Amino acid sequence: MKRELFDGVSVFPVGLGCMGMSEFYGATNDAESLRVLHRAAELGVNFLDTADMYGPHHNEELIGKLLKETKEDFVVATKFGIVREPGQYARAIDNTPEYLRKCCEASLKRLDVDCIDLFYAHRLNPDHPIEDMMGEMSKLAEEGKIRAAGICEASAATLERAHAVFPVAALQSEYSLWSRGLEENILPTCRKLGVKLVAYSPLGRGFLTGSFRKAADVQEGDFRSMLPRFSPGNLEQNQVFLQEIDKLAEDKGVTTGQIALAWVLAKGDDIIPIPGTKRIKYLEQNCAAAEVELTSDEVSSLEEALNSVEVLGLRYTAEGMKGVEV
Repeated sequence: MKRELFDGVSVFPVGLGCMGMSEFYGATNDAESLRVLHRAAELGVNFLDTADMYGPHHNEELIGKLLKETKEDFVVATKFGIVREPGQYARAIDNTPEYLRKCCEASLKRLDVDCIDLFYAHRLNPDHPIEDMMGEMSKLAEEGKIRAAGICEASAATLERAHAVFPVAALQSEYSLWSRGLEENILPTCRKLGVKLVAYSPLGRGFLTGSFRKAADVQEGDFRSMLPRFSPGNLEQNQVFLQEIDKLAEDKGVTTGQIALAWVLAKGDDIIPIPGTKRIKYLEQNCAAAEVELTSDEVSSLEEALNSVEVLGLRYTAEGMKGVEV
């Protein structure tokens, strides 16, 4: 049932995105987050996704605490490259070899590990040559500080350039029923190169669970209130997109979110979704989605129905789109 992430490392089909345990999605609670993480281990989830900018730094420290508390053999992915000040959404992007190495050393300390399983460039700065960055990744691998290298939200051309210098184990990009832009060029390039796709926001930041039916459902302090797809007017109009998913979920006796995750899983064994949650209830639902089988006819019918529905709003604000598909 497990899926290969990179050579010699296999993971549960559904990973766990840990970002919301530290910020962006309202109030946080470390004790509750640790309970979720321990429950994830009980369910077989062994792939955790974090980044130095979540908090900033808090999320890596939280995962470090988990690793001290458990003997479970987690595969941990973290990221560098987005430079933020605490409490600010504005960011710069730094992919220089010097900054990469500095961030790797800091992440090793916060996670309290000797080696990072998968180390991603979180976003890409076109002014910083990808070849220089991947050359430094190679050195870190030779030194035993990382097991594998990844990049996030890269274009097909940049992915090929990066892979030519040092193997890219995984590309992490947004992929879901309402974010399918990478299917034309990027996903085929991943498959040509043997690069796994780690799909973040496979539930459309919660939209594809049906939890957000009107703008008032987005709580104060939740960064989704900034996003164009969740803005008043757009969010209400985008409900049309859920109708076919709701219908299939009802027919199969599962949740809307489980259909959305099952669709991602059905798109290939080389795709690993990492839905985020800080609640045990939703963690259990997400894991159970791995048991939901969609037939090829169901996948085709769902896609055909949704192809005619326009999704209103971009994925991010202009600030959030920095470094995306560079």
